[in-house]
Amino acid sequence: TVSTQSTWGPTKLVITINTMLRTILVAACVAGASAFSASPVFLKTGTRAATSGLSGMKMQDMSQSVPFLARPAALDGSMSGDVGFDPAGFTTKYDIKWLREAELKHGRVCMLASLGCLVQEVIHLPFEATSNPVASEAFFQVPAGGLWQIFAGIGIIEHFSNNFKMSGSTMFSEGRAPGNLNFDPLNLGKNAGARARYELAEVKNGRLAMLGFSGMIHGCFITGKGPIATLTSLDWHQSF
Repeated sequence: TVSTQSTWGPTKLVITINTMLRTILVAACVAGASAFSASPVFLKTGTRAATSGLSGMKMQDMSQSVPFLARPAALDGSMSGDVGFDPAGFTTKYDIKWLREAELKHGRVCMLASLGCLVQEVIHLPFEATSNPVASEAFFQVPAGGLWQIFAGIGIIEHFSNNFKMSGSTMFSEGRAPGNLNFDPLNLGKNAGARARYELAEVKNGRLAMLGFSGMIHGCFITGKGPIATLTSLDWHQSF
């Protein structure tokens, strides 16, 4: 007698699904690995040198920071801190020097802002507008006239430091390197080796400061406290 009852129970169904998922994952891994290996045709007919050269060329064309994306053509490693990171494709639309100028300036501003966000919690000018230790709230206590003076000052410095050449096509027409304003009062870049180290340090610290200040200011919005007060109280998480 042949039983017509199904032998598929919950346990067998789970085992079967797990087996299928493992098979799919293995196949995906093999497919991903094949993107970095030479074609079977070259493995059979090409020499070892040709195969090695093909694989090296493929790896070289991939981004160092995002290995599964192609390296942007403009990011050739000539600039300090260049690791081929441009997933949004900005370097295909704008001048790479203009983008580096923007990165350096934003990094410098955020390094100062991060320091200021910490210092103002413990040191204040003797005015009502500068008495709030929380940066996100202190900004709105500054009178409108003071803010306009700050913005006007920034604009004047920006235009005069670039000889009123503000576009990517004109800003570097005189051969100026991105971010180079001839400001080195301590003569730290007196030799090429030291200058290269400091340029890389500035880029990395600037990038970290942009992320760090973003975290600080959002922390002020969420907790209503400055970074130092938030870290020393350690009770802000209980309100969530």
